[in-house]
Amino acid sequence: MSIVLLVLGGIIVAATIYLMVKQYEVKMVLFCSGLLMTILAGDPMAAFKGFSHAMTESRIFEAIISVMGFALVLKLTECDKHLIHLLVKALKKAGPLLIPAATLVTFFINTSITSAAGCSAAVGAILIPFLMAAGVHPAIAAAAVFAGTYGANFNPGYPQVLIVADVAKVSPMDVVSNHFYPLLFSGIIGAFSLLLVAWMRKEHKGYVSEVSVVPEEFKVSYLKAIVPIIPLIILILGAKGYVPALKQVAISHAMIIGVFAAFIVTRVNPGKISKEFWHGAGDAFGHVFGLITSALVFVEGMKTIGLIKSMIGAMTDYPEIAKISATVGPFLLGLMSGSGDAAAVAFNKAVTIHADQFGMLPADMGSLAVIAGALGRSMSPIAGGAIICCALAGVNPMELLKRNALGSIIAVIVTMLMLVYM
Repeated sequence: MSIVLLVLGGIIVAATIYLMVKQYEVKMVLFCSGLLMTILAGDPMAAFKGFSHAMTESRIFEAIISVMGFALVLKLTECDKHLIHLLVKALKKAGPLLIPAATLVTFFINTSITSAAGCSAAVGAILIPFLMAAGVHPAIAAAAVFAGTYGANFNPGYPQVLIVADVAKVSPMDVVSNHFYPLLFSGIIGAFSLLLVAWMRKEHKGYVSEVSVVPEEFKVSYLKAIVPIIPLIILILGAKGYVPALKQVAISHAMIIGVFAAFIVTRVNPGKISKEFWHGAGDAFGHVFGLITSALVFVEGMKTIGLIKSMIGAMTDYPEIAKISATVGPFLLGLMSGSGDAAAVAFNKAVTIHADQFGMLPADMGSLAVIAGALGRSMSPIAGGAIICCALAGVNPMELLKRNALGSIIAVIVTMLMLVYM
């Protein structure tokens, strides 16, 4: 490839990042950038082949639509609300650990409500007023919820986990098991770093506001509260061999079982449940799968114009570059764009498939990119979840960056050390 094409490719990639930071529609930007690179390289059909290839990812698609469909069923039946209120009752006993406890509760709930923005809205509407009523500064209250919105990577049906599994040629449960402790420690680091920041800024108690009211009493149904985690329980019992009969249950099957459990427990009109499930499936295709497809077109563009080959060559000669790139690249793009997904998908489809050449396991490199992107997004002031949390707390989104930055930076360093050097 000529140096001119490489320079043009670099300019297009930089422009792509800029447009994503400026909040242009991500799928449009990725697709058009990829197409432009293939045109400049003289092979425009490569972009369309990348599009067609993405459409054949049936194994990933099946799991994604079932997870998103189940999420909307939980919202319709209000099972998610019962789980949240159940955990809020436990939070009342947290005492001085109220702030990290709120983050970890959000972290746990995000395993079922996998959308960061959706989780921020559902959990934030209850937890943020609760924290403010307990005397916590609004910015810390908003940051506590937003800092926990990447627990979805514990869910084997989460799109990013599925992509790593596909690239690494392992099962989704293998990916979750592989990054379980790095992800868990990241959540704990983020939670307690935020508590430290709150103490240093004297924002952990003493706040008084007329709008800070204790959430109304809510009668929790324990049966409804357990429904959101039924699919995860089924998958874990099967994958670990505790219940051999469940070993053959796929992610999509577990989610459908969860849908039936929601119906049995709540008795909501089955027609409405079916409609919401397929509504969620449609959203999954239009948003999540659409992002994956557009990212693959972008990757195809980088391959065609020669950027990927040059990048792989540099990383092969200097393996340490690959390890740092898998961390810093997705982290910074997540921070700047407000989305850790686009960076992680592009990186894993383009670079992680060559992880063996850099002396790394594909599962390690893939998980590192995913978690780093999520950590960058969890301190981004332009992320959808951040904007929702700030609206609920009545603060400027930049206030969240100031408070979550310490925990996110420490967590991403620890994650790199655990997945790369341990």
